[in-house]
Amino acid sequence: MKLFSLFGKKDVSAELSKQAPYRIMTELVPYKLYANRKSSVMMLIKVKNMTNEPLLSSIVIELPKGISFDEMGLANTKEIRIGELAPNEEKELRADIYSNSGTEKGEYTLVLTAFAHYRDYGHVLNAMKKRSIVEVV
Repeated sequence: MKLFSLFGKKDVSAELSKQAPYRIMTELVPYKLYANRKSSVMMLIKVKNMTNEPLLSSIVIELPKGISFDEMGLANTKEIRIGELAPNEEKELRADIYSNSGTEKGEYTLVLTAFAHYRDYGHVLNAMKKRSIVEVV
């Protein structure tokens, strides 16, 4: 594309849209939350750039109703701006997840969306979703 050469970048959008740009792994420590009381788990997220190009990256985590990112139960979405990931570079992120007195027993599905951006965080080249489960006992 002429637009990319105008800004001094080569066009890698076709290559990035063919394959999954990231590998996302999650781990919960401890592995469960408790129902009907305040408790928390730390979610460890490993994001690895699987492409041959450096990517400006961010990740958005969406929680269902009943669990949240704060003790009050108000924040259900969190965006983490990772920055530029070099090819095959892996970063580890952390997010605390809380239950409260209104949290019922069951399995809660989290949605993690990793974005590859162009030039700034306002333009998205590609995105990838992963679902993860938090057990509340």
